Amino acid sequence: MAPMGIRLSPLGMAVFCLLGLGVLYHLYSGFLAGRFAFFMLSEPAAGGPETPHGSAPGGAVDLRELLAVSVLAAVRGGEEVKRVREGNVLNAKAKGKTREGAEEQLTTGDLLSNRRMFYLLKGAFPAVQINSEERVDTADQETVSWDRSIPEDIKQKIQPKEVPAESVTVWIDPLDATQEYTEDLRQYVTTMVCVAVNGKPVIGVIHKPFSSYTAWAMVDGGSNVKARSSYNEKTPRIIVSRSHAGKVEQVARQTFGNKTVIIPAGGAGYKVLALLDVPEKNQEEADVYIHVTYIKKWDICAGNAVLRALGGHMTTLTGEEISYTGSDGNEGGLIASINMNHKALIEKLPDLEKTLHK
Repeated sequence: MAPMGIRLSPLGMAVFCLLGLGVLYHLYSGFLAGRFAFFMLSEPAAGGPETPHGSAPGGAVDLRELLAVSVLAAVRGGEEVKRVREGNVLNAKAKGKTREGAEEQLTTGDLLSNRRMFYLLKGAFPAVQINSEERVDTADQETVSWDRSIPEDIKQKIQPKEVPAESVTVWIDPLDATQEYTEDLRQYVTTMVCVAVNGKPVIGVIHKPFSSYTAWAMVDGGSNVKARSSYNEKTPRIIVSRSHAGKVEQVARQTFGNKTVIIPAGGAGYKVLALLDVPEKNQEEADVYIHVTYIKKWDICAGNAVLRALGGHMTTLTGEEISYTGSDGNEGGLIASINMNHKALIEKLPDLEKTLHK
């Protein structure tokens, strides 16, 4: 008898194939699910709970948001400055000497303003480098949140603009004109925030705590302040530090003429505002701001940004641009102007640093 062959029915073959496909699908779908879960854990979605506030995907920050929180920080710091001064609880003490031998004052207003401003900015933009005049005590950390709201005037004038977080440096001055603050010369006191991108100042905020006036500007963006329109380049009004007025006056009049007016004032922020159209009764007006000695960058960065945004200039006395990276000091003095021939002003100046230190 011939051997009997084994025959499989078409239905059996179909069932066998379907079972095999089912096993493969189960194994492969589990692998894909695992890979998808790993991806989701490794790359949090934009705006999700693991994305830092103020940061966009790829480590970028929005300059419009940074301007908004900078304005808020200057105002919040100013509230502390005003509260301490009006409560007369300054607790002033010397924190060291300047290069010229003058004592530098430190008050409770400096410290509380610094804490409020630093932690507000750091909480909103944790990836951004922040440089401040005062040291931050990590044991005294404060949680200061930002609700991510942007004021209407900023929304109307400034468009969103992202830059890499690593290119940004924020400079804050929690209390400019501390010496004048201790003397109760309130008109000179400001709080300031500056944002530099690749060393160039692009956002400046100058706030006057005792009048609640705030000037802000963003380069290639917009501002809430304007330059004054009336200037006299032949006999300019020059605003200088109170401690330098006598030294600068003789040289300035020899350079610009006997009718030159020297305006002694406190605070770098106040001096920059003197070049602008500021609606303040006790704000003096000047055409040129000159500083003849070493000065810290947190004192001048915000003013430099505001002037740049309005078409003005702030350079060293020899006309070099000031970089807001690296060290915290500017060695070459400064000259600031707006709506004037800045280059011509520099060419008129003698070597002030040498002339005034003979």
